[in-house]
Amino acid sequence: MKKIFLLLAVVAVALSGCNKVPISGRNQLNLVSDSEVLQSSLASYKEYMSKASKSTQTVKSEQVTRVGKKIAAATENYLKSNGMADQVQNFAWEFNLVKDSEINAFCMPGGKIVVYEGIMNLVSSDDELAVVLGHEVAHAVAKHSNERLSQQKALQYGGAILGAITQGSSQTTQTIASQVFGLGANYGVMLPFSRKHETEADNIGLVLMTMAGYNPDCALTFWQKMSANGSNKLEILSTHPSDATRIANLQNQIPKVKQQFGAYIKASTPAASTTKTTSTKKSSKKSSKKK
Repeated sequence: MKKIFLLLAVVAVALSGCNKVPISGRNQLNLVSDSEVLQSSLASYKEYMSKASKSTQTVKSEQVTRVGKKIAAATENYLKSNGMADQVQNFAWEFNLVKDSEINAFCMPGGKIVVYEGIMNLVSSDDELAVVLGHEVAHAVAKHSNERLSQQKALQYGGAILGAITQGSSQTTQTIASQVFGLGANYGVMLPFSRKHETEADNIGLVLMTMAGYNPDCALTFWQKMSANGSNKLEILSTHPSDATRIANLQNQIPKVKQQFGAYIKASTPAASTTKTTSTKKSSKKSSKKK
C-alpha cells in the first residue's frame, strides 16, 4: 500500500510541470502539442455549434461580441508585449450567445467562447460581462485544456506503473490497489487541479478585463449574484472552488490588480445610468413638443 501512495506522490509532483502560464507564472505540465488540442477542440466546437441555437436577442449578442473582442485585443497586446507573440497565432476568436437557460459559459482552446442566455440574466453591465468573458479567455490563454489532457496522460502512465508494481499479487490485492489509485487520483490530484484552474482563470481574468478597460470591482458583485444562484455542493467534491472561497480570493486579488493595472480602467457607465439618460432625452423631446 505504501508503494501505491508513493506512486501517487510521484504523479502529483510530475503534474507540477515545467511550462509557464502567462500572467500567473505558474509552472504547468504540457505533454500534448497545441496542434493536437486545437484540431480536436475545433471539431468539438463545430459539432456543438451545429446543434446549438444561436440567441435571437440581438442586443445581448452584440454585447457579448463587443466585450469579448475588447478583452481578446487586450490579451493579444499583452502576449505580444511580453515576448509571447507566437501564441497569438493559436487564437481565432469567436464569441457566441446561445439559447440555453443554464447559468453557464465555456471556452474551447483557440478562443472559441460560448455564453448561455441564462447567465446574461445576472449580467447588468459590460463590466460584469467582462468578468465572465475574462475568465473564459483566461482558460484559453493559460492552456488549461492542454494541461488537463496532460494530467490524464500522466495518470495513465501512473496506472501502468501501478500494474507493474502489483504484478504477481493476488487478484484481490490488484483490485483494491486499482480502486485506491483511482480514488486518490481523483480527489487528490484531478479535482484539486480543476479548482486550481478555476482560481487561476479568475485571477488572470481580472487582469485581462482590467487591461481591456473594465472595472475589476464588478467581479465581486457578479460572483455574489452567482452565489445566490449557486449550489451547496461540498468544495472537496467539486471541480470549482466554493462561492465563499472564490469571493474571498477575488477580494484579495482585486486591490493588487488595480494597483498594477489600474491605469487601464476607464469610467464605465452602468446600464441603469444609460437608461435614465435615455428617459431624460425622451422627456426633453416631449417637453419641447408641448412648448
